[in-house]
Amino acid sequence: MTMTCAETFAAYALRSIGIGEKLLPKTDFTLCQQFTLIGSGLIWNVYFGFVALAFGFFLANALALAKTARSPLLRKPADWFVFVFRGSPLFIQFFLAYETLVLLPRSGINVLGMTVDTSWLTKAWAGALIVMVLNTAAYSAEIFYGALRSIPKGDLEAADAYGLTGWQRFRRIEWPTMLRLGWPGYTNEAIFLLQSSTLVYFSGFPAFQQQGDALYYANYFADKTFNPFIPYPIVAFYFICLTLAVIWLFGRVNRHLNRHLPQNMRSRIRLRPQVIR
Repeated sequence: MTMTCAETFAAYALRSIGIGEKLLPKTDFTLCQQFTLIGSGLIWNVYFGFVALAFGFFLANALALAKTARSPLLRKPADWFVFVFRGSPLFIQFFLAYETLVLLPRSGINVLGMTVDTSWLTKAWAGALIVMVLNTAAYSAEIFYGALRSIPKGDLEAADAYGLTGWQRFRRIEWPTMLRLGWPGYTNEAIFLLQSSTLVYFSGFPAFQQQGDALYYANYFADKTFNPFIPYPIVAFYFICLTLAVIWLFGRVNRHLNRHLPQNMRSRIRLRPQVIR
């Protein structure tokens, strides 16, 4: 008996996170099934992207500050971290991380008499997320580092005139200005990170009980129907919609950061796709 589109949505909309129908459809694939299951898999792509951005943002700020430090003990490790993760392809980082993590003992690691479980690190939701956090932190750190170097000298001189020094000057002058100057570039990094989350499918990190991302389900339908021209454009459609949502959300933040400036001086977010990373 063929399911209606409403029944298909109820059965498969949350399948990628283990809620709903356990078995994938085998025959008579409908357009509704493909839209629903690929959309369900998109939940994982959103998870990878936004959680990596949340953690990577703070690490990127720390790295940007370390790159401006006078001490080589802080500056050099930050420089090399950024160089390694920006200089190597993201797919290779996924592959090497997975091959390294599977070498960890299945029984866990003994630390001070306590056994730390390590088997979860081979799962896509954990191991791949760690790689994405480190990768986006490296790219974002370079964006924020450039923004820090671009802070007008007049702003810093004004801070000195008001007696603002150290942490107070950074919190009230340098950090807000850095975010304002670097936010358009950071928006493009966020868009690319969300799109690059599809590489998790190819990287070796396993999908648990067929609960994969959008590309996992698109590939499933393409293999079963021998027609890639339906599922893959659906993936592209979803990511275009996701990109528009990111531009709108980050645009709101950008307007808030520039709210004190005259209208003609406010920087606008422009999408600049990266062809090669």
